[in-house]
Amino acid sequence: MIILAATPIGNLGDASARLVEALGQATTVAAEDTRTTLRLLAALGIDNRPRLIALHDHNEKQRAAEIVGIARDEDVLVLSDAGMPTVSDPGYGLVAEAARAGVEVTAIPGPSAVLTALAVSGLPTDRFSFEGFVPRKPGERRRSLAALAADPRTLVFFDAPSRVAQTLVDMAGAFGGTRRAAVARELTKLHEEVRRGTLDELAAWAEDGVRGELAIVVAGSEGGAVPLADAVRQVGELVASGVRTKDAAREVAEATGHPSRELYQAALAAKG
Repeated sequence: MIILAATPIGNLGDASARLVEALGQATTVAAEDTRTTLRLLAALGIDNRPRLIALHDHNEKQRAAEIVGIARDEDVLVLSDAGMPTVSDPGYGLVAEAARAGVEVTAIPGPSAVLTALAVSGLPTDRFSFEGFVPRKPGERRRSLAALAADPRTLVFFDAPSRVAQTLVDMAGAFGGTRRAAVARELTKLHEEVRRGTLDELAAWAEDGVRGELAIVVAGSEGGAVPLADAVRQVGELVASGVRTKDAAREVAEATGHPSRELYQAALAAKG
């Protein structure tokens, strides 16, 4: 079978007894980074040296069928660098291939950066959506955020420290600067920090730079459209990224509920 195994996201003490046992008995491990797996084995004091197969974003399509073939005859342990495989990490294609081939898939549960960030955020946890990594390109990022502006669920994102300051500014523009949010940094590690506040406050805090691995948790919309001023600002940001004013107004209208014509005219007026 295929065994998806969650690994620590920072603190080695979070390695479960089941994970340690599985690593000690495994004959084949498919790993996002085989060097990381070797370091994990050493850190946990495990002498077993299984066959290691690299399974990452760039080769998963090519390796999935091979690994599923191996799993017909023996268990294959699947690891990402941190957390649960398939969750913003390699593994989805492998599981899909195993399902098509009738090969059993199970999991060894454990740490998850998504759930940990959500739990410590202080924001509603009854309904949430994990949105993965925020898009890198400014125009794509703003369009993606605009499409989520009216979503009532708590939203969880990953982001790089080099981009988080601008991301928070764009989130304030898309969701409104008073929307509650939290930035969780270095979860379970020595310098863990959770910063809570409005998006405007968090954007100001991040101006001087933020280090470490990050998750951003944003409260969902509490109903109604995004304030008109914020919606017009979204249109302006899309136009600045190269989108035609009419197309930008239509896109923001679909996300916020404001009439497209009203946004278009307001955007033209704002240009002066």
